[in-house]
Amino acid sequence: MADKKIGEEKNVIRIGLIQMSMSDDIEANTAKAVEMIGKAAGRGAKIICLPELFSSRYFCQEQNEELFGLAEKIPGDTTKKLSEAARNNKVVIIAGIFEKRAEGVYNNSAVVIDSSGKIIGVYRKMHIPEDPADYHEKLYFAPGEKFISFKTEYGDIGVLICWDQWFPEAARITALKGAKIIFYPTAIGWSPDDSRDKKEIQLSAWKTIQRSHSIANGIFVAAVNRVGREGNIAFWGSSFVSGPFGEKIADAGNEGEEILIADCDMGLVESTRRGWPFLRDRRIDSYKEITQRFLD
Repeated sequence: MADKKIGEEKNVIRIGLIQMSMSDDIEANTAKAVEMIGKAAGRGAKIICLPELFSSRYFCQEQNEELFGLAEKIPGDTTKKLSEAARNNKVVIIAGIFEKRAEGVYNNSAVVIDSSGKIIGVYRKMHIPEDPADYHEKLYFAPGEKFISFKTEYGDIGVLICWDQWFPEAARITALKGAKIIFYPTAIGWSPDDSRDKKEIQLSAWKTIQRSHSIANGIFVAAVNRVGREGNIAFWGSSFVSGPFGEKIADAGNEGEEILIADCDMGLVESTRRGWPFLRDRRIDSYKEITQRFLD
């Protein structure tokens, strides 16, 4: 056998992002997600991510106490079906869940299920938005307590949810905890009054901030959004994967449902960090001010 060259061996993880639309029928949404997971697995994906709050419409557009009835426990009916899908397809699944954590305590959560069907952890959204028009999440969700990295059989991953994607601190801490791929389950879109220019600016900013997390941390970023019109929001899809230097690996359109497949070469994480050692050159001795709410 010939000697291997330095850097010849690759550790490639194939991931799948399920860009889908949602209806008012929770069972139908879950069944569709399970079907699309099977298709992604059939194309070789080993880690598959669903959008934020995938089993229902994005209910946070209105303030209605009855909508708390959509929440469920983890484990619960939805995670039971996803666990079966993970086991049948031998894949890791990341799924956004409206979690009833305790009486009167609810979270916007993402459950991570391994290929045996076991729940290996839950991430709870840390940054909770409140927009006077369409995003009333502070009514429904308590914030999470910590950022997490999950060790799966296919690789070390992190999960952050939607509004989290705008905060560089969240990506940095998750990367420092070992994540080589950060998944961002998302529900974001345009309002009907947005001009074409405003739409382009918003979408560009959304992609740019997440690609910057790839660059600053030398990691892969995978953002998966929903599509379709729900109330006042036209969800813009555009799910994508970027590499450790912000390069585009794969992207989806902004309208239709799509299963986005991407190959992530984990060797690029180390090689990028060697050439651009941002983590090495951090000045943590001088960053205390970042923990202050405001500076004079």
